[in-house]
Amino acid sequence: MADLAPGVVTLFGGSGFIGSQAVRALARLGWRIRVAVRNPVLAIEVQPLGDPGQIQFMRCDVTNAEDVAAAVRGSDAVVNLVGVLHDGGGKRGFKSAHVEAAKNIAQAAKAAGVVRVVQISAIGADANSRSAYARTKGEAEAQIRAVYPDAVILRPSLVFGASDGFLNRFAAMAASAPALPLIGGGKTRFQPVYVADVAEAVARAVTRGDAAGRTFELGGPDIYTFREVLELVKRETHHDRLLAPIPFPVAKLLGSLFQTVSLLGLTPPLTRDQVVMLQKDNVVSSGAATLADLGLTAPTGMAAIAPSYLWRYRDGGQFAVSPAH
Repeated sequence: MADLAPGVVTLFGGSGFIGSQAVRALARLGWRIRVAVRNPVLAIEVQPLGDPGQIQFMRCDVTNAEDVAAAVRGSDAVVNLVGVLHDGGGKRGFKSAHVEAAKNIAQAAKAAGVVRVVQISAIGADANSRSAYARTKGEAEAQIRAVYPDAVILRPSLVFGASDGFLNRFAAMAASAPALPLIGGGKTRFQPVYVADVAEAVARAVTRGDAAGRTFELGGPDIYTFREVLELVKRETHHDRLLAPIPFPVAKLLGSLFQTVSLLGLTPPLTRDQVVMLQKDNVVSSGAATLADLGLTAPTGMAAIAPSYLWRYRDGGQFAVSPAH
């Protein structure tokens, strides 16, 4: 398939952590960008990432087929970045946000004559997984591929960056709690990937003809155990907290208890499903297509970026004195 010249691209979930960076990367290539989100007012900070008039906002509920059809009308490419990390039920549940949204987007894109579809998934996505998150991500991939066999699927590992929900969560915990939870003994392995590298991968997946029909697993240059991630957090926040081992069965019970806060519309600190995911390594599979296959041969490591934002959790912030070693 030939490379796709810049035209109109619709990004579903384009105001989120990865989405906002993808908008920047696509804008640099000259794409006109339609950001389809539930609340355009909350996405307004994305607008300065492009030239005047280059970025348009549209209110869209991805579980509503008519909204989705309106959002893709006139588009040359579509990127689905919609995802939730815990099952909030209803329209914020895994089935709705992952599977139903992917089905609506694929069908609407086909009806509108969209040429290129890119689906943002996750390493570990598997329709047969014990994890509901990974299972519905796998089902979402199947919905996309059923309509667009030549769709590009991107599966990132743990994504880090200034607004991430992982390092920031544990850094905040390190700043206020006496200990950090070492779930499952901290042996789970991750291959953290920088959000800007994921965004560039999105832009290349939209544009490059040789990406069509392929699945790429996106990981950074280094592999960390969960323990090593927490050690990095401790080091960069200057909070030498105890690492408290929590066996997986106990963590699942705690996750089930914490998940009840989602009934109040709050984000739980941990869910049972997240513990299930932690029982499996989150690294690039042997033989998988990677960032390098998209031309990104020098991805940014977590150790180079994390200090630039974890200083916020130090006592004294950026003026904190480094502890003696």
